[in-house]
Amino acid sequence: MISKPHFVVFAGAAFLMAVTPGPNMIYLISRSIYQGRTAGVMSWFGVVLGFTVHVLCASIGLTALFMAVPAGYELLKFAGAVYLLWLGWQAVRLGARSPFEANDLPPEPPHKLFMMGLLTSILNPKVAIFYLSVLPQFISPEAGSVLAQSLMLGVTQVCIGSTVNLLVTLSAAAIAG
Repeated sequence: MISKPHFVVFAGAAFLMAVTPGPNMIYLISRSIYQGRTAGVMSWFGVVLGFTVHVLCASIGLTALFMAVPAGYELLKFAGAVYLLWLGWQAVRLGARSPFEANDLPPEPPHKLFMMGLLTSILNPKVAIFYLSVLPQFISPEAGSVLAQSLMLGVTQVCIGSTVNLLVTLSAAAIAG
């Protein structure tokens, strides 16, 4: 299995990635400010599932396929950029409200909040790049099952990222309140 020093360094890298603002954090903050804590937490569940999708893809090699087939990876990055641009347009288009006016927007249903969180996370290139560039550095085939190591590291990243994002979500909701 993974040595304790390597695990601690990986956990530190996962923490640094989690506290660096990105699409997931921005989405969770904006949703929490717009609709409050319940909406933020529902969106957070979608983001966490998106993290899980990334872990599973990395662990079974689909992310490596995107690297082997650059067009697939580029398509994922493009889809993520288009989705983020759409979210941005929704915020700045004519008639859009300030994100600090939490009560002025019609509430989104929970399933839509969940799906938006899931899509934001799955299409987040920051998370995919982390799994493509950082995760492999901590896996050693001579230390045992590569699948088990990648799942262990992936679960660690999901736990750290989920905790940081939940704290951000709850803090944004408290500030908006």
